Amino acid sequence: MTALLLLPLIAVAAWAGAAWALQRSVLFPAPPASSVSPAAARPSIETILLGPDRVESWFLPAQGVPGHAPVIVFTHGNGELIDHWIDAFSAVAREGVSVLLVEYPGYGRSGGTPSEESITRAMLAAWDTLVARPDVDSDRIIAWGRSLGGGAACALASHRELAALVLESSFTGVRPLARRFGIFGPLVRDPFDNLPVVSEFDRPVLVLHGERDRIIPVEHGVALDRAARDSELVLLPCGHNDCPWQGERVLEFLRRRGMIARAEGPNGG
Repeated sequence: MTALLLLPLIAVAAWAGAAWALQRSVLFPAPPASSVSPAAARPSIETILLGPDRVESWFLPAQGVPGHAPVIVFTHGNGELIDHWIDAFSAVAREGVSVLLVEYPGYGRSGGTPSEESITRAMLAAWDTLVARPDVDSDRIIAWGRSLGGGAACALASHRELAALVLESSFTGVRPLARRFGIFGPLVRDPFDNLPVVSEFDRPVLVLHGERDRIIPVEHGVALDRAARDSELVLLPCGHNDCPWQGERVLEFLRRRGMIARAEGPNGG
């Protein structure tokens, strides 16, 4: 009888142990990467290794902007690499906005292992590096996070000053997502609790979310928008990984909010 009573406890303990041990392989499924950086063939791109883990990041300088320029710090989804975004953000740099593509620890050619702590450490190193550069306007640093990258962007916003925050297809926190798989509260090792960060952020926020997103339901985007003090919500006719590139929409948001200059037309306006 005692053994029968112990069986459920043993099963629960085994489940909790497995959930604790395996969840990072689900949250951080780093894809394979080339040993040679794609940035090596582009002399205009500067490779910067961040923090003690020597996390790879690429600085794409703004083109045609004298002096110090605004900069977007971009963090990608959990199944991506900065390698996948080099062409898209090269177009942003041509619009007069510098870009820092930040990899995650343990991804690509970066050292370390991914976790909320190590990603936050890399993001803080990225911000500290940017504000020390003479070609960066430290008052116009914008964080743009896609999916998991929203957690990285919010981690930065909770520790450093940002001019604006862009959250694309991101979550209110990992815990609400983990509950769908029976993983509760203290078992979540990397909670990335975005909602309270957004509620305290006093600068403009742009929330972009696919209406048909089945990985991170659109309710997360709606909740982030409602929590923010100054937010714009754009619902996209797509899911999670099939949404079109949102670069021009983000740039227009930043222009309207006075973060970046408007492109000049044929008559100078």
